[in-house]
Amino acid sequence: MSGPKFSVVIPAYNAAQTLRSTVASVMAQSDQDFDIVIVDDGSTDETLRAALNVATLERRIRVVSQPNCGVSATRNYGAQLVKGQFLAFLDADDQWDSEKLARHRAMHDLDPLLTASFARVEFAPAVNGNLASGRTLSQMPDGYLYTSDVVVENAVCTTSNLVVERKAFLDLKGFDETMRYAEDQEFLARLIADGGLIRGVAQTLVRYRMSEDGLSCDFEAMLENWQRFASFWLDEHEFAAAKATYCRYLSRRALRAGAPMHVARTFARRGLNADRAKFLDGGLPGIMTFCGAFAGSAMPAPLRRAVFA
Repeated sequence: MSGPKFSVVIPAYNAAQTLRSTVASVMAQSDQDFDIVIVDDGSTDETLRAALNVATLERRIRVVSQPNCGVSATRNYGAQLVKGQFLAFLDADDQWDSEKLARHRAMHDLDPLLTASFARVEFAPAVNGNLASGRTLSQMPDGYLYTSDVVVENAVCTTSNLVVERKAFLDLKGFDETMRYAEDQEFLARLIADGGLIRGVAQTLVRYRMSEDGLSCDFEAMLENWQRFASFWLDEHEFAAAKATYCRYLSRRALRAGAPMHVARTFARRGLNADRAKFLDGGLPGIMTFCGAFAGSAMPAPLRRAVFA
């Protein structure tokens, strides 16, 4: 018996407060040709109970639990359990537009050689646990992605945005389970190098939760993981420019999270030292990040979060 068109893989770790709304956004899809696997990654809250509760209401939802292994291993495990032609990953705190799967089906039907697809992302701030309207959208490159599109500035933005042929994913052994961050970029780079074609759907179909607990981000680990794989794909000059761009992203993320000002300044300095011109490139985002990192102390943390949302 053949599987559905899409298998939705939801890794869940201590996501009891958001899991139900995430699953609801899947169940509201206009394209209903999917199944769902929720993989509880050793949660210490009520995530497993929440997953089992939603599964009792829908036969297409399967729930499994494992000792904590990290998000890469959790996604890989989920991918091995399902039979869909395409894997559609969704983190347990993000949400989809109701046309998400339908638009991806249409894209792949029009281009049968396409290996993976993504859409535009809305960065939605969390307010009292709920997602508010976001003011910032991800960029959408034209045509198929190049390696630089995923290594330097990740065009896909979040794994919750990725739809990929299950066979291609498994053939490449999925995500690198030793990586805590940038594992999606590392996988996409390997997919492109292997001849995979990736293209974007020019519609906003994913709401990415800008978490209220952003202070818990391990910015040093994020940079370390990114450098570890980016140095393999880029030459010395490319790497310096890419590091400046990534450090600008980290500085901006620290400002958005309301982190201590020294964190934002640290990554701004690293980006400027790597390639000053590239850090300030791109107009307003570079200038605003520079000003925020070095003059943002005059702004209350809530105002910084609002400005850089």
